[in-house]
Amino acid sequence: MLVRLVVLPGLVNTHHHFYQTLTRAWAPVVNVPLFPWLKTLYPVWAKLTPEALSLATQVAMAELLLSGCTTAADHHYLFPTGMEDAIDVQVEVVRKLGMRAMLTRGSMSLGEDEGGLPPQHTVQNGDTILADSQRLIHQYHERGEGAQVQIALAPCSPFSVTREIMMDSAALAKQEDVRLHTHLAETLDEENFCLKMFGLRTVDYLESVGWLNDRTWLAHGIHFNEEEIKRLGAAGTGICHCPVSNMRLASGICPTLDLSQAGATIGLGVDGSASNDASNMMYEARQALYLQRLKYGAEKITPELVLGWATKGSARLLGRSDIGEIAVNKQADIVFYKMDELRFSGSHDPISALLLCGAEKAEHVMIGGQWRVQEGHIVGLDIESLIEKHKALAKALVAN
Repeated sequence: MLVRLVVLPGLVNTHHHFYQTLTRAWAPVVNVPLFPWLKTLYPVWAKLTPEALSLATQVAMAELLLSGCTTAADHHYLFPTGMEDAIDVQVEVVRKLGMRAMLTRGSMSLGEDEGGLPPQHTVQNGDTILADSQRLIHQYHERGEGAQVQIALAPCSPFSVTREIMMDSAALAKQEDVRLHTHLAETLDEENFCLKMFGLRTVDYLESVGWLNDRTWLAHGIHFNEEEIKRLGAAGTGICHCPVSNMRLASGICPTLDLSQAGATIGLGVDGSASNDASNMMYEARQALYLQRLKYGAEKITPELVLGWATKGSARLLGRSDIGEIAVNKQADIVFYKMDELRFSGSHDPISALLLCGAEKAEHVMIGGQWRVQEGHIVGLDIESLIEKHKALAKALVAN
């Protein structure tokens, strides 16, 4: 029987927190906004172990891969005692699954004692953060076309890091020629924190610490005024739109078209799997289509535009020109979606159908010319065993 397939470039996820797959749909945080959500979850996440992180990373990346994602950026900022080698653990998983990844060395250095949001036992000092950041760059960061593992520097957020670590990270990123990433303008609570703590709005703060440039991409980017949007665009700063997380936490709607018209690059990210609570890039793209239509109208937000954000736009956020499109001399990162399911029966335009009819699982996925998913199954991965181990550790993590 003839099977109809739609072919796309591999999807690129530009913001995630892999470890959060362990706290999906946890009752105490199901119905709260960002700040109380974080305050409740910080003590739970502080109990993370290398084994738990490995399993959480495998689950997140496997779920992404099955959705048609071939490259993923993870923002890991938790390094409690015993978790000093967290990024090393993730590198091992990336290589096992054969995906591409931008692993960001996140950090938290502003604890409750200094007016920050995180509990004191989850923060690190600046010297430790910078030394490990440099080690990871030298040990793992691959340059040039076809890179599989790359490292970026990612102080977590204005309410969890000091000005000093922001400035020092910017200087180190410039010295080592790597990218910068952080959360910014996600909620009005964050805006109020910046005004109270630093006397600055978020974009002014970003500029004051040396981050308002084209080396930086920001997660969320919701609460910008017109003047700030122009400044971000002029600087070439990128924005990762995370529609599901923004709806889940009632944070707001990213002004994507205003930002792109000003000159900013737009990409997509699923955010952490405790604020989404999925790791599915095709589902994310569908939600981006609908959420952005509420803001800009159906005529301006097309399936082609949104799929462009999920592919070429996201690749640009990560500083890559070798992925995100199917073309001569680009990487062979290619995804195939089967159109013979019941949900597609009666559909006419195959590209539109991927989003409008809800494609959520890829039939085949190729990365660098190698098959990683065939007939809907990840090559060489025992999913059932992974689920059982992951579920057990997730249950243990939230237990008192």
